[in-house]
Amino acid sequence: MPLLHLVRFLGQTPYNIKPFNADCDMNKFFLLGGVFTSVLWIASCVPARQFEALKEKEKKCSQELAELKTSSLNCSTKLTECENDVDILKRKVSNLQNDTMVMGNSLRLMTKNYDKLNQTYDLLLAKNRELLEGNANETKQLASNYQLSQEQLQREQDKLKTAREELEAQKNNFNKLTAELKESQEALKVKEVKLNELQNILSRKDSTVKALKTKVTDALLGFHDNGLTVEQKNGKVYVSLEEKLLFASGSTVVDAKGAEAIKSLAKVLEQNADINILVEGHTDNVPYINASGGIKDNWDLSVLRATSIVKLITANSKVDPKRLTAAGHGEFFPLDPENTAQARKKNRRTEIILTPKLDELFQILETN
Repeated sequence: MPLLHLVRFLGQTPYNIKPFNADCDMNKFFLLGGVFTSVLWIASCVPARQFEALKEKEKKCSQELAELKTSSLNCSTKLTECENDVDILKRKVSNLQNDTMVMGNSLRLMTKNYDKLNQTYDLLLAKNRELLEGNANETKQLASNYQLSQEQLQREQDKLKTAREELEAQKNNFNKLTAELKESQEALKVKEVKLNELQNILSRKDSTVKALKTKVTDALLGFHDNGLTVEQKNGKVYVSLEEKLLFASGSTVVDAKGAEAIKSLAKVLEQNADINILVEGHTDNVPYINASGGIKDNWDLSVLRATSIVKLITANSKVDPKRLTAAGHGEFFPLDPENTAQARKKNRRTEIILTPKLDELFQILETN
C-alpha cells in the first residue's frame, strides 16, 4: 500500500534502548487501567477542526519531502555537469599542449631556416662584390637574385613574427584554461565533501532504522501470531496490527490484549526520543452503521481508533506528544482491493509508522 502521502516527522540518532521490564506492579496496572478507561470515555470524539489541521499538516510535509527530493536530484545533476566540464577542460588542455609542441617545433625550424637564409645572404653579398666588375647581365641577374632573397627573408621574418604571436596567444589561453580547471576541481572537491556527508547521514539513518526494527520486533515478539507484523521499508519501520488484536467490531476502545502490545511498543518509543510516530487507522469498505449517532462513518471510526492508540501510548509512557500524529484513512487505502471477506479482514488494521529525524540532512541541503 503506498504510504508516501502520510505525515512525516524526521529525526536523528536514537538513544540506547533498555529492554522492557515485564515484572510491573499489578496494583499500579489496575489503577492505570481505570484512569485510562476514564480518559477514553472523556475523549471519545475528536473535533473536525483538529482532523482538518492534521490533514493540512500531512499535505505540507509531503510537499516539503518532494522539494527535498527535487533538491537532492538537482545536486546530483550539477555534480555530473561539473564532472563533464572537467573532462572537457582536460581534453582542451591536452590539445593546447600538443598545439604548443607543434608550434615550438615550427618555430625552431623557421629559426634554423632564418639562419640559413642569413648565411645565404652573406654569401650573395660576397659574390656580388666579386661580380661587380663582371658583365652587366651577370650583375643584373645577381641583383635580381639578391632581391628575391631579400623578399624571401622578409616573408620568413613575417612568418616567424606571426608564429611568436600565435605561440604567446596559445600560452595565455593555456594559462586561462589551467586556472579554470583548478577552479572546477576545487568546486568538485567541495561537492564531493557534501555528498560524502549526505551519504554518511543516510547510512546512519539506515542503521538507526534497522536497529529500531530489531528492538520493536523483540519487544512485540509475543504478538506476532496474533495479527501483528513489523516491516522495514522506505527508510521507516511499519508496525501493522489487525483489527482483531486491538478492537472489537465497530469499537474504538482498545481491548486488553491489544493494550498490552501498545504498552510494550510505547516503552521502546520512550527510549528512542529521536523517532517520530504516525498512527494511521484503516477500515474495510463496509458502511459503518451506528444508531446512536456518535460515529457517523468509517472516516470517524478510523480517526478515533488512531486517536485511541495515541492516547494509550501517552498514558503509559513518557513519549513527548509532539512526536505523535494520529490520522484516519477510512476504507480508502486498502491493502487488498478485492471485495472478499479475507480482503476486508486484511484491510481492517492500524499502522504505526516510525520515522527517524534527519535534521543534519536538512541543514546540509539548506546550506548547499
